[in-house]
Amino acid sequence: MASTDTATPAKDAGDLAGLEAGLDALETRQKVRTPFRQTFTEKILPPTVAVLLVLAVWQALVSFKIVDDPTKLPAPSDVWNVVRDAWLQGDLLGYIWTSVSRGLSGFLLALLIGTPLGLLVARVKVVRAAIGPILSGLQSLPSVAWVPPAVIWLGLNNSMMYAVILLGAVPSIANGLVSGVDQISPLFLRAGRTLGATGLKGTWHIVLPAALPGYVAGLKQGWAFSWRSLMAAEIIASFPDLGVGLGQLLENGRNASDMAMVFEAILLILIVGIAIDLLVFSPLERWVLRSRGLLVKS
Repeated sequence: MASTDTATPAKDAGDLAGLEAGLDALETRQKVRTPFRQTFTEKILPPTVAVLLVLAVWQALVSFKIVDDPTKLPAPSDVWNVVRDAWLQGDLLGYIWTSVSRGLSGFLLALLIGTPLGLLVARVKVVRAAIGPILSGLQSLPSVAWVPPAVIWLGLNNSMMYAVILLGAVPSIANGLVSGVDQISPLFLRAGRTLGATGLKGTWHIVLPAALPGYVAGLKQGWAFSWRSLMAAEIIASFPDLGVGLGQLLENGRNASDMAMVFEAILLILIVGIAIDLLVFSPLERWVLRSRGLLVKS
């Protein structure tokens, strides 16, 4: 009997050790390099096929005379010729840089304003009661509505452009951070206070890291609002001294009834938006999710 009783605790200890080892193995992230074939099949091929399909349908509408008016729908080759000419003349990168530099500068300024504003609204009840509904209302207000008053207040200059971007992006960034803070477990906050992380220290080491998923979502939405706000401002408030951005290019095409130029501007606006998302916000989202164990590399 004694030997049996001695063997049972030993067996239980062995089982417990095995269970712990299994859990550790499950939690360990295997850094396996994804084969190029898998990356190509899962990430490169689908959008490529989608783009080719759109081009094929577009060309078919023109070739089969379904839309036989080039002033309404130019052929893809006509749009390509306009893009190529702009490149050869050295204007294409200028169009893109004028808009991208404004958009990024306005977004960074909105980030500097929206982050402390979001923290203030999230952490101070009186401020939330006073400003919270206003931020939500501003977020739902189309940014194009701010262009006329911004022109009247500031004139046709870059300050007007930045004002429209701020009014479009700041509410989204602030509300994203508020949403992230609201989802923090009270246990984290109590643990932080117990360890002495209060005030600015608690905000930096506890609140911001815990609210990061919602904050990143707000940043992504804030950039989308920044880009759309800028395009609206460039289209409506066009002025030679402001330079020719993508919105101005779109308006120039409309004024000249040049649909190839209109499609050129639309495609460039779309490409820049997709590029910023793929190069900046998608990697940032993946990093946040992976750091919390919510996204495991297969």
